[in-house]
Amino acid sequence: MDSGAIRRRLALGAAVLAASGALAFTATGTAQAASADGCAGREVRTLPFRTGVTHVYKSNGYVCAVTVAKHPGPAQSMSVSVQARGNRPVVDKGRFRHHAGPVTVHIGHRCVWIKGTVGRSTVSSGWIMC
Repeated sequence: MDSGAIRRRLALGAAVLAASGALAFTATGTAQAASADGCAGREVRTLPFRTGVTHVYKSNGYVCAVTVAKHPGPAQSMSVSVQARGNRPVVDKGRFRHHAGPVTVHIGHRCVWIKGTVGRSTVSSGWIMC
């Protein structure tokens, strides 16, 4: 193989690699844009309360929840909790500017209890999706 053929093959390989990298970045950006809250699936509940709202999504036996502040800004105490019946709750708790979560739990065909907090206001779903 002469040096011209080697250079052409290396150039072709570099072009394919660059195109696949660009495609991967584009696909990742699209997936993130599809779910701004970070949860997969379809939204099945919206639990509003005075200082925020907790969004609940379901997909393939999993439930995901995110609590979003009504007035984002300085960091404040927030939490989101998802508990499948018979299991312990999975919690994301801390001081956040915009949202707490996402928290994802496998529920199968069990009931789930969702809680959300922003500041001193809370929401609690009770057992749902039974």
